[in-house]
Amino acid sequence: MQLMSIGRFSRLTGLGIKALRHYDEVGLLVPAAVDGDTGYRLYSAGQVAQAEAIGRLRRLDMPLDEIRTALAADASMRASLGGLQELIDGRETLMGMRSEALDAEEHRRHGIDLYNRTWTLMESPGDEMLHCAHASAYHWLQAGGTAANRARSEWLCSRVYALLGRAEPSLHHARRCLHFVESSPGEMEEWDLPAAYEALARAHAVAGDAAETERYRALGLDAIAKVADEEDRAPIESDLAGIGL
Repeated sequence: MQLMSIGRFSRLTGLGIKALRHYDEVGLLVPAAVDGDTGYRLYSAGQVAQAEAIGRLRRLDMPLDEIRTALAADASMRASLGGLQELIDGRETLMGMRSEALDAEEHRRHGIDLYNRTWTLMESPGDEMLHCAHASAYHWLQAGGTAANRARSEWLCSRVYALLGRAEPSLHHARRCLHFVESSPGEMEEWDLPAAYEALARAHAVAGDAAETERYRALGLDAIAKVADEEDRAPIESDLAGIGL
């Protein structure tokens, strides 16, 4: 099972790093594993849906104890109805024959796994990394992902093209990222806008456009300064600082 660092999990789910640490401490969302040497929290793809549900309920100002109760009830109901729902959806027949088509949850799972795989492959950029990023975006689209999911998919595609030194597609996906962020601000976390600016700054740097690189870097720094939590600011501040022509 491939696990994600807390920073990667935060970017994928929209939950802040500080919030994730707190949810671990109170037993609401416990990491799949903790590195014995570093103490770093590690999360699995299977925990993404729970994290997103917690985020949605927190935006409704639901207390953590009530969220815990709601999630426990939801898990129990899913376990009871899972097999029946597959029959209802036509994904399983009474003889156990499976439909060829993927359902939304399967698309989500593939989108998450491929997103995580893309990050791993960034350590040695190449064609597999690029195809994984696009495949992840495709599965999120087929899953009916939110505008936030779409924005983060576009950010990922922009980043991999930047790593490959391909300015034009990097700019294209960075602009699409910003489009989704600006079109649906209510669905975004506070760091999604500075992340979009960071993608544009990085893409312009690959294109060799110093003026636009600095313009979007400045916009990114201004936007990230408005993020209250220092731990949530740090990854994007580091990304912005690391962009060079």
